[in-house]
Amino acid sequence: MDEIIAKLSSAFKSPLPGWNAQKRLINYDRPPPDNISNIDPTARQSAVLTLLYPKNGELYTVLMLRNVYEGTHSGQVSFPGGKRELEDKSLWQTALREANEEVGINEQSVFLIGELTKVYIPPSRFLVTPFLAYAKEAPIFKRDRIEVQRIIETPVSVFLNAAAIREKMLFVSSMNTEIPVKYYEVNGEIVWGATAMMLSELSEILNKSQIHNLE
Repeated sequence: MDEIIAKLSSAFKSPLPGWNAQKRLINYDRPPPDNISNIDPTARQSAVLTLLYPKNGELYTVLMLRNVYEGTHSGQVSFPGGKRELEDKSLWQTALREANEEVGINEQSVFLIGELTKVYIPPSRFLVTPFLAYAKEAPIFKRDRIEVQRIIETPVSVFLNAAAIREKMLFVSSMNTEIPVKYYEVNGEIVWGATAMMLSELSEILNKSQIHNLE
């Protein structure tokens, strides 16, 4: 694990793949991150935790399936995270707080590697900062039964091959229509939109750093 962290820390000293990696997982109109200040200068600040940890001899991350509710992200798969609250001193604190509230991750066991490229979500007006971090041991998860329907643990290796990217028609409530979307399938769930964009950038960083497993 130490070698992996060293490689990732080194990767963050160079420009990130950014939009070029993110846009591989979208085939509909979406603004690039460097244009958000012009499109929506008062976008709602939020953060998610992209956590890496060892499990079963592999490098894992954790996602969650949100419960169905009256809202833009109802029933979607995402990283733990949410909007910045007034008491949050930083977006990093937002990511840690939300991850603790939603899936029970102990912030004392989490170590920051760096920020991935921001993603703007037009329907909710969230400007999301993904924080890549690691834990030395697999966390003991506990879901918030109000917000989280299911915790989804997955090896990151499932995202590293271009063949993992699929495409289908999906009804998008915010558009009130079906559109073609690119997605990953994880444990039977569809991961698309902002989360898929983040995973695409993460997979490129891992591939460029020649990180495919724990060995």
